[in-house]
Amino acid sequence: MSTRRWSTESARWWPAAVVAAAFAAGVAVWLAGWHLGADSAVYRAGALSFLRGEQLYTDRALSTLPSWVLLPFTYPPAAALLFTPLAVLPEGLAWGALAAGSAASLVVVVRLAARGSRLAAWPAVAGLSVLAVALEPVWKTFFLGQINLILMALVMADVLVLSARGSRWGGVLIGVAAAVKLTPLVFVAHLIVTGRWRDALRALATFAALQGLMFLLAFGDTAQYWERTASNADRIGAVHWIFNQSLHGLVARAGELTPLAMPVALAIGALLAVPAVWLVVRLHRRGEALMALLVTATFGLLVSPVSWTHHWVWTVPLVVLLLVRARYWAVVAVTAVFTGVVMLVPNGGRAEFGWGPLLSVPGNLYVVAATVGLLGLSVRELARLRSARG
Repeated sequence: MSTRRWSTESARWWPAAVVAAAFAAGVAVWLAGWHLGADSAVYRAGALSFLRGEQLYTDRALSTLPSWVLLPFTYPPAAALLFTPLAVLPEGLAWGALAAGSAASLVVVVRLAARGSRLAAWPAVAGLSVLAVALEPVWKTFFLGQINLILMALVMADVLVLSARGSRWGGVLIGVAAAVKLTPLVFVAHLIVTGRWRDALRALATFAALQGLMFLLAFGDTAQYWERTASNADRIGAVHWIFNQSLHGLVARAGELTPLAMPVALAIGALLAVPAVWLVVRLHRRGEALMALLVTATFGLLVSPVSWTHHWVWTVPLVVLLLVRARYWAVVAVTAVFTGVVMLVPNGGRAEFGWGPLLSVPGNLYVVAATVGLLGLSVRELARLRSARG
């Protein structure tokens, strides 16, 4: 075996080492009896409740949850079905399994974002994956045992690989992701806007098939979710809490939970949809598929009723893309925004209502930065268009 071939093959062990380290950490946490992964505990409990025929959507925590977690199951019914592999694991090891899956997904995301550049080399991918954990959305996803990184990897693999190659599986992964959390449905719109109707239909068909299956397996829970639970944003948590970094959260904080918060947020979102769709179309036609996808992801986070800070993991491919393009000043700016400044702002209870102008910007930093970035990119594209015509 040549030295070069051995070097290439050995380099591919770096990402595997990252995933193995994450799982080893999960085993250590389990053996030590530490309480990490409140959300992974909810995933596992939802799967157990489904398998036992117990109600998923009640006014109290699931009976299968550990005593230190008091959270409701807020995900679509199909999520409980897809989480069933967690049910076979010991209670404390569910976090380790999600941590390993999230680490693997992080490697996939970095690799896809760095394609065609020197940063796509496996040691660089592993290094960037480890460094990405410093971003608040990423480390919080790991800490909570959330599934955000896994869903992001599914969407990126679908849009940038399967759909881009014209695969007959294009759209399926987006449908699966949307069956776990409804927010990935925004990427169905992305497929439509970029002219991939068949993939969009496959995504919707996959989503609908999984929900239809749950009507057969758990009719009561499924009917209750679609009749009442899906439209109740407050069930997920206080929408005015600082960690809800969406337009709805911003307006709810500014208006002290005015009933008009959601309509106002939707109106702002409708205005932002115009430049967002225009950008997606232009970027996609120019061959900037990842940037177009990031615009859609950003818009989706802004208009979602609830976008917790750990949902903003899309910062990772953005930073990698900026590194590939050598936009180091932008890397510094984005990193500064997403390393947890919002955590330093007083929050909880009614604290958000007393911020005033001074704390409102850092308290809504993710929303403000994303909106400014979206509008700034639109202005740049307009200037580019006028320059090309002039």
